[in-house]
Amino acid sequence: MHDFRSLLFISTLFTAVGLSVAAAQEMRPVTVSAKAPVRPATATMRPVASAGNHVALKRQEGGETITVSAARRPVSVDDIGSSVTIVTEGQIQTQQRRGLADILTRQPGLNVVQTGGPGGATSIFMRGNNANEVKVRLDGMDINDGSSPSGAFDAGQFVTDGMGRIEILRGPQSGLYGADAMAGVIDITTAQGQGRLTPFVRLEGGAYGTFNQVLGARGSTRRFHYNIELSHYRMDGFNNIPPYIERAYQADRRQRNEGNRNDNRSANIRLRYDVTRTFDLGLTARLIQSNYHSYSVYDLQSENLYGDSGVREQNNKNEAIVRGTAHLVSFGGLFDQVIGLGYMTNRNRWTETGTSYGSPINPDPSYYRSDRLKIDWHGTFDLKQYGQFLVGAEHFHDTFNTSHTAASIWDSGYDNSAGMDTTAGYGQYQGNWNRILYGAANIRYDANSRYGNHVTWRVAPAIHVPGTGTIIKASAGSGFHGPSLYQLFANQVGAGYSEKGNPNLRAERLIGYDAGVEQKLLHDRLTFGATWYDNRVRNLIQSALSIDSSYNYNYSYENVAKARLYGVEAFLDWKARSDLEFNLSYTWTHARNETLDTELQQRPQHKFNFNTLWTPIRDLTFSGNILYVSGWRDLPVIGSETCSVCAKGHGYVTIDIAANYKINRFISVHARADNLLNRQYEEPIGYLQPGRGGYGGVTLSY
Repeated sequence: MHDFRSLLFISTLFTAVGLSVAAAQEMRPVTVSAKAPVRPATATMRPVASAGNHVALKRQEGGETITVSAARRPVSVDDIGSSVTIVTEGQIQTQQRRGLADILTRQPGLNVVQTGGPGGATSIFMRGNNANEVKVRLDGMDINDGSSPSGAFDAGQFVTDGMGRIEILRGPQSGLYGADAMAGVIDITTAQGQGRLTPFVRLEGGAYGTFNQVLGARGSTRRFHYNIELSHYRMDGFNNIPPYIERAYQADRRQRNEGNRNDNRSANIRLRYDVTRTFDLGLTARLIQSNYHSYSVYDLQSENLYGDSGVREQNNKNEAIVRGTAHLVSFGGLFDQVIGLGYMTNRNRWTETGTSYGSPINPDPSYYRSDRLKIDWHGTFDLKQYGQFLVGAEHFHDTFNTSHTAASIWDSGYDNSAGMDTTAGYGQYQGNWNRILYGAANIRYDANSRYGNHVTWRVAPAIHVPGTGTIIKASAGSGFHGPSLYQLFANQVGAGYSEKGNPNLRAERLIGYDAGVEQKLLHDRLTFGATWYDNRVRNLIQSALSIDSSYNYNYSYENVAKARLYGVEAFLDWKARSDLEFNLSYTWTHARNETLDTELQQRPQHKFNFNTLWTPIRDLTFSGNILYVSGWRDLPVIGSETCSVCAKGHGYVTIDIAANYKINRFISVHARADNLLNRQYEEPIGYLQPGRGGYGGVTLSY
């Protein structure tokens, strides 16, 4: 903690000196030579991307794609050895993907599993790693859900409105991002307002009782930039229980027609004020309030196996993510720094209605709460031809509470609270030799009050073969994932079950590398490549279940497993004409528990995604997508209750199309059809995904 305070003191000193310089520069009169043309202010690339809000831009000169997440500063994706996929706001809008899960499921290296359709609990597996080993950030704030037992990010209630960019950084990234970045990082950036005031309203309706409304405005007024979007999404009537399970449990007509209902209200805000030309203040916020009612296979089991009646589950979620930043460029651009303060809170309430032998099943709800406070600072020294050096520090304070009021002699109730602190410092050097060899190397130290201290690292070189358009990339690094507060300290006892944490759990550790090649042809209109990756994990945390002689289910957690995860990611991007583009990606994943010599569950071996974009006339755009996912191992819903890989999920193919037409500057219409083949598939097993559905709407803007 002393070291962290010292770093903050040093950063404050730099800020004070820089502000003095900035103020002096702002007040100094500017003399313009008559022979020197004045460069427009809009053409100046201000280094706002390193301000913690992570605004990655696309340079106009040559169409060079810039990433921020790979090095915590703007850098060309060609100049970094890390595997990066970037999804832009334009792609999100063209494909009409309203939920974050819908976007991520189509990206290479990811497998997205959602229980119960839109709004259901969602897990993101990256390169075969567990979902809680993927760090997700929003505008520089770490947003993995501390209120959940695993600590994983749940994308189920995250809508894409307001998102300007999504960067998917694959491979161990703990050397820059610390715990939970063992598999990689998903870095989300809110779109920034620019230009004149642009208000808009979007209305959309369609299958499964869908009715969505979005209201927003973005723009800038002199030094003030703003983007505010308010949304309401509703889905009602989707039945997620597969027919074969309904037949197995002899579901009646009412049970076969029970549907899930989701109601989501979100607010997304991004504000920035340019105090001077070299100093700006930023504020971002995302607020989510959702109500998700579901009827699952387990509710059907309760009714038809155990005699319960009227069983339904309800999840109420309230989440707030807020972060403020101060960004300063000092000494003529030689030093670029940002200090940020962020806060995240989750308030989740779970209720199960219904009766058992005339008495309420769960008369009192269960609560899951968490809070996270983060203060961070990082600065980049621009050494010109000698590269760039980045140094930073972070401190997190996390708290967790879960409670349930005792309801009967069989339900003793519980109230568990715990907290932990993490202090970290990191550094990175990035440079190049003769514009042929590019590279970055970083190292980080994390000190956690619950599971100890960890040092992680990463190196990522890239070689540009002169005159060929060939780029050889590689990276290697270490990662770790700490146990959640729930896994450490949970203590729940109910009728027929108990769940207790294990305070002796150790952090999971990973060593991984990848290597690949990319080729550019046809004046960069055709790009293709492939990457091989190999990760080895030890101290893997797994749930442990024992069933005693009284048939009580006793759950806990333990470090029991080692795993090896390897595979291939390949892609092809072809801009065939100015109005026609094709994008293909293929992922092959081998994920195996080496301790038990079994496949890891919910990791399909093959995944193929094809997307095309066609603009036959200027204001009309068509988008098509084909997704293929092969079979996977999973927990059986009918049969063994202790074998997580005894069932086989069936592979599936989905085809989606979307069209957008701008009638005039004020009115646009859109339509899309999802799952055109009406493929009935489960992912995970026991949870049917939506079949064929049509949607359409209108956007009014000014």
